[in-house]
Amino acid sequence: MKENSVLANIYNNICRDTGNQNESAKLIAVVRFLTLSLITHSLINCVLVSFTGHIRGMVLSVLSLILFLAIFVFSYNCSTFMSYCALNVSILFWTILNVYYFGWNIGIQHFLVVLVVFVFFCKYKREKAKVTYVVLLFLLRLLLYFYCQSHNPAVALDIRVANAMQTVNSFFIFLCLALLAYLFSSTTQEMEGKLIEYNRKLEKQANTDTLTGLYNRRRTIEYLEKLLDDPSEQISICLCDIDFFKRVNDTYGHDVGDEVLRKISDTFRKKLPPDTFISRWGGEEFLLIFPHMNGDEAGTALEILRQKIKTVIFDGVTETFSVTLTYGLIEYDFHSDITTVLKEADEKLYLGKESGRDRIVF
Repeated sequence: MKENSVLANIYNNICRDTGNQNESAKLIAVVRFLTLSLITHSLINCVLVSFTGHIRGMVLSVLSLILFLAIFVFSYNCSTFMSYCALNVSILFWTILNVYYFGWNIGIQHFLVVLVVFVFFCKYKREKAKVTYVVLLFLLRLLLYFYCQSHNPAVALDIRVANAMQTVNSFFIFLCLALLAYLFSSTTQEMEGKLIEYNRKLEKQANTDTLTGLYNRRRTIEYLEKLLDDPSEQISICLCDIDFFKRVNDTYGHDVGDEVLRKISDTFRKKLPPDTFISRWGGEEFLLIFPHMNGDEAGTALEILRQKIKTVIFDGVTETFSVTLTYGLIEYDFHSDITTVLKEADEKLYLGKESGRDRIVF
């Protein structure tokens, strides 16, 4: 629907809020859509009843039309709660009068079911009042049924007119129920979607490092514990860090240091195999997990990464520079716990630092 189309303007006007505080914009839209449905229903009934020639039936149909038109206008000038109550009471007495005038066979009594759905979907948390109201609606329906068993309708309808009214009533009852279900469930679905998205964002914030966008230490431990709990294939793990990173911060400042961390992280994403689990372990340290890879395969991937990182140029404001990383790589032995695994990787990294840096120790 185009934003400035006639239909869009009509829809927006129907959904317009009353402007009162603590009122539901969704509920007032439901009230108006239901009222418009009943206005249309009353118009059709006026045409059908005109074929009967019964003045009282015509008067009831015309009065119904005026009543629902008045409620529609009323909804723009009064509170949502007052409009909601007015529509409830009007449908209730309108149903009773229609059953009295036209009888049980036209099916108008099923609008009481619409009221049941309407009252439970509305936002007002008055559970006892709602239950009491529904019980009264049930008793009223029984009363109307037994009344019609012993009393003829005030207006005797031709069978064709009665069938036509039954069809019209059935259509509008289903329409009203569909409107209620759609309009109220759309809010629920929208809120559920927002909640899912919000939870996804929270989960991402809890599991990722804000600076680099890599997984954080907490998420890495969870992943590694799960992976080592029942490994079905070979796993390789690498602990690496940026050589002389403190010198970078001291020489060029922490902003440049942060940019180094970000660019290094981007290089990891681009150059490592797609299923590599990449995390910022802390400071300038990174933990890389290679599922389905033995040590030799992981070493080959790391060598490609090592060579690439040496070519990445950083802007130090007064000069450009590059950095190197040292890598401690181990192949999981299928029985060590997570503490042992990480300790072994750290020892390999330490050996690399001691033996000159910018190398892979496996």
